[in-house]
Amino acid sequence: MDTKELLKKVRKIEIKTRGISNELFSGEYHSAFKGRGMSFSEVRDYHYGDDVRNIEWNVTARTGTPHIKVFEEERELTVMLMVDVSPSSRFGTRHQLRAELITELSAVLAFSAMNNSDKVGLILFSDQIDLFIPPKKGRKHILRIIRELIEHRAEGKQTDIEQGLEYFNNVVKKRSICFLMTDFIAPPFERALQVAARKHDLIGLHMVDPFERELPKAGLIRIGDIEAGGEHWLDTSSETIRAEHRNRFAQRSENLTALFRKNGADLIAVETGASYITALRQFFKKRAR
Repeated sequence: MDTKELLKKVRKIEIKTRGISNELFSGEYHSAFKGRGMSFSEVRDYHYGDDVRNIEWNVTARTGTPHIKVFEEERELTVMLMVDVSPSSRFGTRHQLRAELITELSAVLAFSAMNNSDKVGLILFSDQIDLFIPPKKGRKHILRIIRELIEHRAEGKQTDIEQGLEYFNNVVKKRSICFLMTDFIAPPFERALQVAARKHDLIGLHMVDPFERELPKAGLIRIGDIEAGGEHWLDTSSETIRAEHRNRFAQRSENLTALFRKNGADLIAVETGASYITALRQFFKKRAR
C-alpha cells in the first residue's frame, strides 16, 4: 500500500470513528471508567448542606466566613489496546475482515480516551510480540496507532495470547484499562489472564465471524485452517454437522465467558458485519451502573 492510499484510509477511519466517539461515547466512556480518586480543586464559600468535614479552617479563620474545600476526580487514565494480528485476523465472510472491525473498534476507543485526556498505547501480537507503542496523548499519536493497525502484517503464523498477556504484564507497570481484541482461538492462557486481571482493568473483545457461529447451508465446502494449515471437506447440507458446529461454538463461548468471570474480567462479543455500537454502548452503561 503506497503512502497516499494509506493516509486516505487513515483519514476515512478517523472521520467515521471520531464522529461516533464524539456523538455516542464520550460521556458514557467517562462514566464507565472512573479516575484514580479525588484531588483538591479549589476553595469556595460554605453553603447550607455542605459536608462540614470539608471545611478549610485556615481560610475560614483568615476571612472570618466559613469556606470548604472542593475536590474533583483525577481523570487521567491509561488505555492499552492489545490486538491479535495473527493470520486469523484476516478472516471474514460477511462485509468485512476481522482486522477491519478491530481497527474501527480500536479507533473509537482511542478517540473516546483522547476526548477524556487519557493516554493510549498499543500492543500487536501473534505468536510473538510484533509491536509496542507506549501510551501517549494526542490526535497525532492516535493516527499513528490507526496507521499501524491498517498497515501491519504479522510475522507470526499463530496466536499466543498467554505470551501477549505476559509481555503486557511486564511492560505496563501502571494500572491501565486493557482491551484485548482476538478470536480467542489459542492455547490455554488462564495463568497470564489471572495476573493481568488482578493488576489491570481487563476487557476482552471476542471478535466473532458469523461463519464460526453458524454454518451456511451450502452443500459440500472445503475448509482450511489459516493458522495451523491443512484442509478438509465439510457437508454443510447435513443438519447434524451444522448442529455440531453450532454447539461447539456455543460451548467454547460459554467456557470463555466463565473464564473471564472467574478472574474478575469483562468480556464483550462483537460480530463482523454487525454494529459494534450497540455492544459497546451496553457495556459502557453496565459499567456506569
